[in-house]
Amino acid sequence: MKFAWLGCLFFGSLLIAGTEDSETNVNSRYTVESVIVSGDGWTTNLASGGEDHRISSGLRHQITDLIGNKLSPSALDDLAGKLRKEFHARTVTHRILRGAAPEYVQVVFDISLRPSHFDLSVPKFLYSGREGWNGAVEGTATVAHNGFTVGIVSDGDELAERYSGVVARYENTQLGSDRLHFRFQFASYHEQWNGASRSEVLPDDTSEFYRTRQDVEPVATVVLAKPLTLSIGFGFQRFQDEGPDTQTEAANAFLTGLRYQRTWEGSEQQQNLDAAYDLREATRMLDSDFVYGRHHWNLRYEWSHGKHVVIDDLTAGMLTGRAPLFERFVLGNSTTLRGWNKFEIDPLGGNRMVHNSVEYRYGVFEMFYDAGAAWDSGQSAVLRHSIGTGLRQGPLFVAVAFPVREGRVDPIFMVGMNY
Repeated sequence: MKFAWLGCLFFGSLLIAGTEDSETNVNSRYTVESVIVSGDGWTTNLASGGEDHRISSGLRHQITDLIGNKLSPSALDDLAGKLRKEFHARTVTHRILRGAAPEYVQVVFDISLRPSHFDLSVPKFLYSGREGWNGAVEGTATVAHNGFTVGIVSDGDELAERYSGVVARYENTQLGSDRLHFRFQFASYHEQWNGASRSEVLPDDTSEFYRTRQDVEPVATVVLAKPLTLSIGFGFQRFQDEGPDTQTEAANAFLTGLRYQRTWEGSEQQQNLDAAYDLREATRMLDSDFVYGRHHWNLRYEWSHGKHVVIDDLTAGMLTGRAPLFERFVLGNSTTLRGWNKFEIDPLGGNRMVHNSVEYRYGVFEMFYDAGAAWDSGQSAVLRHSIGTGLRQGPLFVAVAFPVREGRVDPIFMVGMNY
């Protein structure tokens, strides 16, 4: 009897092994014709050459490598795990469908997102030798396609003034269709002004300065084609003047913007292009006390090959009419004319601006060259230059920048992270 049981166990193990080998052999007969990744309300076919930016370029490249190769269940399990991690999904499953030709199959990954999750992020954290500390912290709760964000900010780097306060934002990434997005933002700031800015106006004239500012912006974004999006909305700004007769003024504007994003991937290199145009048109039709048009253009090109990365970032702006100070263009901060003092260039900013930055990175090492000018219409533009070097890992950087000018060397040290 003992030998009979041993025989049964041995025979059963052979059957199981034979079944597994047969299944593996059957799967290896088939070639992957296409791969489809399907999320909650969206689908992308990676065999069509589409560039869905929901999936990171590295993982997208691994998934497309399946196409044209023999079917491997272990590879599908591995990619499902990576998709689950990248999307913070509850589950990721894969299905095999019949292909258009014999011996070919179609692979479908189905992503099931968690009902809700919470993320804490630091969009900006920066120390500059001139401006001191600047930062922002945000917490976002996501429920299906809806994101609810609350944050605090204190930033003396971006504008002529330092603004500190709270931000609340609602975003819907699929408003009836994955081609329509909606964002509603409210912000309330307290303003602080540098002495160099105040010296630009008469001592008894504080009408240009404001002590508080509130911002309400509803914006809808439509995906016209996968690389091209159109944004339309409104910006309602309210600010309280500093003058002895305190009054509240408004700068209410129509908002519109076009953005084109494209990525080209080769076997050894990658190219990214990001082009955008934004317009704010304040008008009496929206009961605005200011009437102006603010045009802003940006073109960024990035080329990478292995550890080598080259970036060229060109931006320009033009302001027409009478606009509040927060709309003016500022150079000489952590991203433009690095090394220069923005209050030395123009304490109140300019209504014209052009700037170009060229960067070279190798691994974590980077070096950059900036050139630009900010001025008012009717004045002559003064072109300034700066150079710098440092270390960067993603958004985290340490850098030292030097303004290019005669007479003295006055470097600026910067450390932090800036998205």
